[in-house]
Amino acid sequence: MNLPLFSVILPAKTYKSVLILLFFFLTDLQSTFAQEVKPVEAVHKTTFTYGVKDKQELKMDIYSNQDLKVKQPCVMFVFGGGFIRGSRDDKYYTAYFNKLVAHNYKVVSIDYRLGLKGVKKLSALHTKPLKNAIDTAVADLYSATAYLLKNAGTLGIDSTSIIISGSSAGAITVLHADWEKRNHTGLTRQLPEKFQYAGVISFAGAILSYKGTPSYQIAPAPTMLFHGTEDKLVMYNKQRLFNKGFFGSNYLAKRFDANRYPYYFMRVHGMGHEIAGVPMHKNLNEILWFIDNYVFEKKQYLITVDYNDLQQKRTLMVTPDDLYK
Repeated sequence: MNLPLFSVILPAKTYKSVLILLFFFLTDLQSTFAQEVKPVEAVHKTTFTYGVKDKQELKMDIYSNQDLKVKQPCVMFVFGGGFIRGSRDDKYYTAYFNKLVAHNYKVVSIDYRLGLKGVKKLSALHTKPLKNAIDTAVADLYSATAYLLKNAGTLGIDSTSIIISGSSAGAITVLHADWEKRNHTGLTRQLPEKFQYAGVISFAGAILSYKGTPSYQIAPAPTMLFHGTEDKLVMYNKQRLFNKGFFGSNYLAKRFDANRYPYYFMRVHGMGHEIAGVPMHKNLNEILWFIDNYVFEKKQYLITVDYNDLQQKRTLMVTPDDLYK
């Protein structure tokens, strides 16, 4: 089995976990998930309207391999597109959804209002439209979550095991959603006070903070981060001007490590915004490993993986100026 060069950084007290992690990477990862799974053909999709906002019907697709009422853990997904485009049922996400469903997770892919449609220019001095778009998307994610909690019995949702996942703008949304919820901000009022997301999976995400470095009153959910080191669309590290800042995966991983918050960060060297999508095709087994170990086994791993595939070529050179002309 040929693998690219990578390194793993862990605290000394979790040294034994290094051996475990290397075992998973150096053997056939599929054997880790040897549970009986149903074929892709058994995936059922059901669509619901979870709300109407600004005269727009907001829908969710629920994918399952069993009768809808059968209780299962849930992965909610928020699509990408710069808050100006995108769709919940884009075929690009099919492999990701099918893999999760085959391993007995319900997948709930949601609509949300696209708050940057029509915006012509964003800059470090003009971030208010972006903040409003993020807040709008987070509010819609919370509404969809509230709908699942209210209808958990009929929809077969394990309300203690709701994981949120997103790509690009969706990754920003899910990172914000957990951050806001852990800090009990005003946006979170539509959710039960004691409810918390069980995990976060972010494909090229970041947090936009108007209060300096992002901090958490309550420890964040176990978080999996993927990001390309050359990403010019969503900040890989950080950009800060006084108390306003855009804090990307690399910076967040360092903060998580310093505070001993469980996380898994794969930084993909030499790649850009492609990493908003590539892991949903190439890193499915690692994602399943993360959910199993961090969410259900409650492992306290602090993992950074340096991934460098010298044969992988960049295909997406987009910048904010390209999107918001």
